[in-house]
Amino acid sequence: MTHVAQAALWMTGAIASFSSMAVAGRMVTLELDTFELMLYRSVIGFAIVLAVAGLAGRLGEVSGKRLSLHLVRNVSHFTGQNLWFWALTMIPMAQVFALEFTSPLWVAVLAPLILGERLTRMRALAAGLGFIGILIVARPNPMALEPGALAALGAAIGFAGSAMFTKRLIATQSVVSVLFWLTVMQTGLALLCAGLDGDIAWPSPTAWPPLAVIGFAGLMAHFCLTNALRVAPAILVMPMDFLRLPVIAVVGMALYAEPLEWAVFAGAALILTANFVNLRAEVRPR
Repeated sequence: MTHVAQAALWMTGAIASFSSMAVAGRMVTLELDTFELMLYRSVIGFAIVLAVAGLAGRLGEVSGKRLSLHLVRNVSHFTGQNLWFWALTMIPMAQVFALEFTSPLWVAVLAPLILGERLTRMRALAAGLGFIGILIVARPNPMALEPGALAALGAAIGFAGSAMFTKRLIATQSVVSVLFWLTVMQTGLALLCAGLDGDIAWPSPTAWPPLAVIGFAGLMAHFCLTNALRVAPAILVMPMDFLRLPVIAVVGMALYAEPLEWAVFAGAALILTANFVNLRAEVRPR
């Protein structure tokens, strides 16, 4: 099997996982708030990490070093994930996914501040194109900003921060250690935030299956995406990831009667172009 076919196979799993998580997330938020959702998702994820890493004999890879960086990374991801689930209840799923795809562009803009990387002319051009794409997708009204669109953009920024801090962590930490602290710290953050009102709802029997889907699909999505990037370059994998948009648009239309809006696809195409320009500029010198 060629590296392209392998990447396509892994990305099929990632697309199915992300889409399943979106549908299950919308189902669960009818009963639980996003903090409660993240609490049970993290507990399920922690159990999965312990079971899989234990069976593989890799729990010894968990390290207590650089916990402060783990914490910063998980606060960023926790914030982004909460905003992502909240955005799913506010705007069409295709619009959430389209705005989420700006995350690599936020990395390009923020990397000079966090990672000390240089803001090149091509990165600035890509960020500018992506911003125009955001305006097309969100179609902001100056008189009444759409909270759902702002939440989706906030999620993209949170995911960008998580990606950058992960890049710093994996220089010295294994994937098992990163996932272990991800689930442990986010369980603590979710417990703290969900308990602020003094009331943490216990899921009903009908809520547990979608919660299990969210917990499993969340880990599988990143596992598949990581493996796709391991067998093929990002410049090839990134366009495959954008297939999530038409897939979730069809799912949204079929399950929730969400309209297929040309502006979402046009803006997403411009965001894809911006990401492609940025990736080509990053790969060319190598």
